[in-house]
Amino acid sequence: MTTPAPSPTAPSPTAAADARIPAAHPFAAHLRRAAALEAADPHRAWTPQDGPLPSLYLSHGGGPLPFQSPEWLTPLHDWARSLPKPKAILVVSAHWESAPLSVSADRPDELVYDFGGFDALYYTFRYDTPDAGDLSRQVTGLMPDTEHVHRHGRRGLDHGAWVPLKIMYPAADIPVLQLSLPTEDPDRLLAIGARLRPLRDQGVLVIGSGHMTHGLPFLTREMFQGNVVPGWSSDFDAWAADALARGDVAELARFRTAAPGMPYAHPTVEHFTPLFVTLGAATDPAAPVVTRLDGYGVGLSRRSFEAA
Repeated sequence: MTTPAPSPTAPSPTAAADARIPAAHPFAAHLRRAAALEAADPHRAWTPQDGPLPSLYLSHGGGPLPFQSPEWLTPLHDWARSLPKPKAILVVSAHWESAPLSVSADRPDELVYDFGGFDALYYTFRYDTPDAGDLSRQVTGLMPDTEHVHRHGRRGLDHGAWVPLKIMYPAADIPVLQLSLPTEDPDRLLAIGARLRPLRDQGVLVIGSGHMTHGLPFLTREMFQGNVVPGWSSDFDAWAADALARGDVAELARFRTAAPGMPYAHPTVEHFTPLFVTLGAATDPAAPVVTRLDGYGVGLSRRSFEAA
């Protein structure tokens, strides 16, 4: 007996999971808004006439918390729609520190739910994107012979990749590949970003995903309950904003010793260092960036930007 082929009208696993989200949940409202916008004004696909896409640095929020907050949902989705729809997306996330340099599976079966203590609903979310094998081969081919790239057969996207992308591109119809963060060295990350720069000319969106401040050990009740912003968070954010506006990459690279608020703003540095991949992938890493999301969530800076 042969197994019947699935119905061509059957919902995708992502759509089926989305349909089970309670209607009153903020993310369900976000999905309805996104669908209405797409029906009224379909997102225009990138063409070579658009020129290179920018590279982005995203502050991705705490675990699945952005799914609950219009302060994340609407700005991230509007940002995505302000750009031509990418042909593919490459993400370097703070949550995958791995050397040698590695790429995720071309089309993994599961996401990485690398957060704990949240509503069980979020562990049922899916983001099943198209095969990213072509992008994986391109990324591998762009690296120098001295930079071996390991291609994983099973690893899926972690929450630093799939949470913001599910908000920005909820249809899950764009191939997504994740590249590991192999070092904390800004110069090496800038060089990796520079290797990725040609992808932007082909309609690939290159994203560094972290958080502009990430002092999790120093969160207080007041920060959780009232979004009180401590001085170490606001001081670091102001310093970074000024350096980015001036295109002072060397100052940014000295963040461990030059930035006020350290080490509280980044007791570990993996949520800041993806910024250097973003800048390295820019046409001119020293050009001023455009901030697309700012403000604070539980006292942590959400500053996110695009670089041309």
